[in-house]
Amino acid sequence: MAKAVYGVPSELGRQWAHQRHVELDAGDLAAVVRALETHAPAHDEARKCGEYIQRNRHRMRYPEFEAQGLCTSTGVVEAGCKVAIGTRLKRAGMHWTLQGANAIIALRCTKLSGRFEDFWERRSQVRAAG
Repeated sequence: MAKAVYGVPSELGRQWAHQRHVELDAGDLAAVVRALETHAPAHDEARKCGEYIQRNRHRMRYPEFEAQGLCTSTGVVEAGCKVAIGTRLKRAGMHWTLQGANAIIALRCTKLSGRFEDFWERRSQVRAAG
């Protein structure tokens, strides 16, 4: 948002973005939304961003997550997706149907998370009950 509002490069934009990060880390979503609302009349992206935060504020409990020792950085998720999914699905010559890709992703994630045996045990129980 800072780039859209203040341009690139901009010291004022960097300061504005830094303050929004501080507010997010502190869980002060209302302050972030107020800052966005001041730019919303001139920048539609600011309005959309504020609306996104309002809709998803129940998911944006960063102080609570960090207190539990959870990482809130998107870089960790992106790296996990690259390792778990990209390296398996994007090999040379591979083509997937949506159903096939979903199946291999589920298997790969259970294997990488150490829950592979649990997956097969649950699957066996479902077949036995059916």
